[in-house]
Amino acid sequence: MRSARSLSVRGKDLASGLEGRHIAVLMGGLSAERDVSLSSGEACASALERLGAKVTRIDAGRDLAQVLSALQPDLCFNILHGRWGEDGCVQGVLETLGLRYTHSGVLASALAMDKTRAKAVMAAAGVSVPGGGLFNRFEAGRAHVMAPPYVIKPNAEGSSVGVFRVFEGANAPPQELLAPGWAFGEEVLVEPYVAGLELAVAVLGDKALAVTEIESRTGFYDYDAKYSDGGSVHILPARIPEAVAARARDQALKAHQALGCEGLTRSDLRYDPVKDLLVLLEVNTQPGMTPTSLAPEQAAHLGMDFDRLVLWIAEAANVHGGA
Repeated sequence: MRSARSLSVRGKDLASGLEGRHIAVLMGGLSAERDVSLSSGEACASALERLGAKVTRIDAGRDLAQVLSALQPDLCFNILHGRWGEDGCVQGVLETLGLRYTHSGVLASALAMDKTRAKAVMAAAGVSVPGGGLFNRFEAGRAHVMAPPYVIKPNAEGSSVGVFRVFEGANAPPQELLAPGWAFGEEVLVEPYVAGLELAVAVLGDKALAVTEIESRTGFYDYDAKYSDGGSVHILPARIPEAVAARARDQALKAHQALGCEGLTRSDLRYDPVKDLLVLLEVNTQPGMTPTSLAPEQAAHLGMDFDRLVLWIAEAANVHGGA
């Protein structure tokens, strides 16, 4: 059943919502989530063109400042994912250049990407988060730093890149942590595994949208489950009591606000129905906008199609970012 809550954009004429505006879509980038960003960026760039904008697609590299200085777009639609593009670095470049941009600002982006510090801020705001802590990868790879089951993840990556689940009874931690080619930072976050359901809640501005239940076909909601065709099933609305769904929406909105986020975010949560335990794992400040992405599905569920969602994000940048 569709929620009675409604979504809207300020522009009344969708076809000419961005007519004449020059928008640079920042996509690709340098992180492990490059391929996802390219897919998200192309989807958003096509929508912006349908909305009447002049679009320049930019595969963001180390020369981004020079490229944008020469281009001087009216707006940067930042759909980069992961380190450098989502962690405050590119946001700082854009503010230095005096360019308007979408999504969260420098501080919120940097804070949300640092999972350990973000958890501390969210917990102080009343958001329920799992326990655990930060460990050197060699320490976490040589012996169990907590009793299994638990989850090991990079402290500053997204899209479940470099994430491992350690099952009860496991003899040793994942040996990938000890590999010379490990590329996800020297510190890893280790936190208790919460059994139950994988949930997601998108927040748009000051409104938590809906709760999606994610059923992985691979047994664990990893990178392949998120982005491969048939890797997971999205159940919308989630098969949970409305009281639990309301808690999930409330927690996602509190987290969004506590971190100082703007525009669109997506919170990932776990719910154990046996213990009635709901915890928020992390907040993504530039969530995926691919054909299988969760935020566009939730917006559509509430009556906002993909183009209107992209228009909302672009219009929100009129009151955020830049000089």
